[in-house]
Amino acid sequence: MKKLILLSSILLLTSFNSVESDVYICGEKGAKKYHFSKTCRGFSSCKHEIKKVTLKEAEGFGLTLCGWED
Repeated sequence: MKKLILLSSILLLTSFNSVESDVYICGEKGAKKYHFSKTCRGFSSCKHEIKKVTLKEAEGFGLTLCGWED
């Protein structure tokens, strides 16, 4: 029983981290914010392709979380 609980906890945490680590940005150059949702209101003025990147990549580019999502 303990093994089952441990295994299900690990699977839950692993799947949660992979979903949370993907974010969206407006193009690659000139972006200032990242977004958790591709349909975020912050993309209303985006004139470039919306790209999916990892949270680590976005933070590496110096981007911060969109104000509509914090």
